[in-house]
Amino acid sequence: MAERRAVVAGAGIGGLAAALALHRRGWRVTVLERAPEPREVGAGITLMANAVRGLDALDLGGEVRRLGRDGATGGLRSWDGRWLSRVDAAELERVLGTTALGVHRAALHRMLREALPAGTLWTGCEVRDADPTSGTVLGHRDGEPVELRADLVVGADGLRSALRTRLWPDTPPPAYSGSTAWRAAIRFDEPVPAAVSWGPGSEFGTVPLGDGQVYWYAAITARPGGHAADELAEVRERFGHWHDPVPALLAATRPDEVLRNDLYHLATPLPHYVRGRVALLGDAAHAMTPHLGQGACQAIEDAVTLGAVAGPTVDVPAALDAYDRLRRPRSQAIARAAARTARLGQELRHPVAIAARNAMLRLTPSRTALRGMARHADWHPPRPT
Repeated sequence: MAERRAVVAGAGIGGLAAALALHRRGWRVTVLERAPEPREVGAGITLMANAVRGLDALDLGGEVRRLGRDGATGGLRSWDGRWLSRVDAAELERVLGTTALGVHRAALHRMLREALPAGTLWTGCEVRDADPTSGTVLGHRDGEPVELRADLVVGADGLRSALRTRLWPDTPPPAYSGSTAWRAAIRFDEPVPAAVSWGPGSEFGTVPLGDGQVYWYAAITARPGGHAADELAEVRERFGHWHDPVPALLAATRPDEVLRNDLYHLATPLPHYVRGRVALLGDAAHAMTPHLGQGACQAIEDAVTLGAVAGPTVDVPAALDAYDRLRRPRSQAIARAAARTARLGQELRHPVAIAARNAMLRLTPSRTALRGMARHADWHPPRPT
């Protein structure tokens, strides 16, 4: 039987994971990346237990555990440092059967790239269109037209997906969530919990990473398009009076380490993730707000599921139909849950509502809170077909 060919549009975490999952099932894969060089823009990432299981299925679990930091106990706090809900890392691992990890995005991206065969990744190649019937992919590489034929096309081209725009033309564009966020990964020698702290219309989160680094992020409810001449100074102005270790983390941060992005999501869920031989994956399919830490985790789930259903002899339309049935309900439910978490957490501003929420969280038994936090990460890869 002739070797099957897959083309993946986009070399983010989800695209690379999908390429690796398909390669492991016997596909010849080409990844087309618009950027001139392979890199992951960002700071840190939390890989919940579901993502770690996905990487285990790709035979990368041991390596990502060496790269990341696990076992950081934390939970939810108010802006002044009072704990609202505590989560014990060891107990969470016992419930889910595996750990969560804090990993630098660049390290995770490099690990996925290096697991692929040489020549898989084409940089400087922008995908413009794909024919869902023939699998023909059209684009440009270094200004020259590119045309590739594939049995399977994976649209992993992110929030502003060209393939989603072309093949799902009735879908509204990504919507502004109402929040803007700053983030940085820094060297920090003191122990830091894996925690989220809430203030009126704002939040600050910390994630310990491997190799003596800490990832912090801050978010506020604001109009889109805002920028400051000195973004770090802006964060210090808004969060410098919060509880320890927030002031120390900001003091240890250089201005050039801070990234700022408005947060967008697909407010209108797609009716399906598949059209003919084209399947959408990750943010292209279900861009969500980051308030559950599940964006990249869901992309990894997508990739592993696609590899599991797309065996070397399976009918491609049938495989993609299975992929859609397995992935769309779960990923869209988690996207809705992330939006709800934002409304009850960072976006909440009224003092009475904040007091009621905080009281409810403090009165919730720790086991109940733990189950609530664990349910989104309770996922196991499907058996390969």
